Amino acid sequence: MQILNVELGDRSYPIYIGSGISSDKKLLSSSIRGARVAVVTNETVAPLYLKKLKDQLSDFEIIEIILPDGEQYKNLEYLNKIFDSLIEKHCNRDVTLIALGGGVIGDMTGFAAASYQRGVDFIQIPTTLLSQVDSSVGGKTGVNHALGKNMIGAFYQPKAVFIDIDTLDTLPDKELSAGLAEVIKYGLIADAEFFAWLEKNIDRLIARDKSALEQAIFTSCKAKADVVAKDERESGIRALLNLGHTFGHAIETGMGYGTWLHGEAVAAGMVMAADLSRRKGWLDESDLGRIRDLISRAHLPVGGPDSLDVDQYIRLMSVDKKVKQGKIRFVLLEKIGVALVTDDVTEEQLHQTLSACRGG
Repeated sequence: MQILNVELGDRSYPIYIGSGISSDKKLLSSSIRGARVAVVTNETVAPLYLKKLKDQLSDFEIIEIILPDGEQYKNLEYLNKIFDSLIEKHCNRDVTLIALGGGVIGDMTGFAAASYQRGVDFIQIPTTLLSQVDSSVGGKTGVNHALGKNMIGAFYQPKAVFIDIDTLDTLPDKELSAGLAEVIKYGLIADAEFFAWLEKNIDRLIARDKSALEQAIFTSCKAKADVVAKDERESGIRALLNLGHTFGHAIETGMGYGTWLHGEAVAAGMVMAADLSRRKGWLDESDLGRIRDLISRAHLPVGGPDSLDVDQYIRLMSVDKKVKQGKIRFVLLEKIGVALVTDDVTEEQLHQTLSACRGG
């Protein structure tokens, strides 16, 4: 087992990474301070891991909250079902919520924890690669709105994150690839050596080699933990973690939540960001080719859907959280391993990128 810490003063918390760690009853119990636990999961994950988790929590009173599986259920209606269960069971501020699932479950459980009685403890047990390397770390919680992704939420940190690599054994191939998009992102924004490592080891990751997965997860989580420690509320460098997300969120919203997986949309968005960076004269053609090649080898799309036109993209991006003073802000690449945030993009450059990066 490897342990990282997200350093946030009195709100610091550990990230445990390894095989079988969710079976460590003592370790899990040490992060729970009350007598009651509400486990929030979904209909896909529950048959796989809920009983096993309940066995580790036999010393606690357990409330099960099982939601439908899918991004289309990440909304206020289904968030309210978590509140319904907590109130019906007369839960007070001593309850601990546990998110057992992927990014949707983690985001919704965290937002419920931030809101219920103005704040209760919660723990992340992410079961997808994407949630393990991204959404479970850093305290971004929330739900989607019909007009924009993650537009309603809060910054609220968990008490601990337990990343059990064994849960990836049951993850569909498509979901594994979606998680690799976020792994690739860390190499692109801050670590050229890690990007080169991914180029050499992407086939091992696709094949679910445990040692390769553990190294990729640890490196990704460390990168995110370091950024969050410096900029918890995204007032500065944390915005770099949004590489590909401005384009990706437009794809998810425009196509309907759940049509494209989040990681698929981010992958296409990263290629768009790289293409736009080349048009600004930063990336050269060979680096753009390396990025497209690695994303393709991870079995991810290298362009957006044909059904979204340029005007739709711009309309959807204009309601993104990263818009400031009416201008869309992009995370772009000066080179592989060096990212920056800018709104200095011409209409022509943006139109050229959106037109060129289609048919993913």
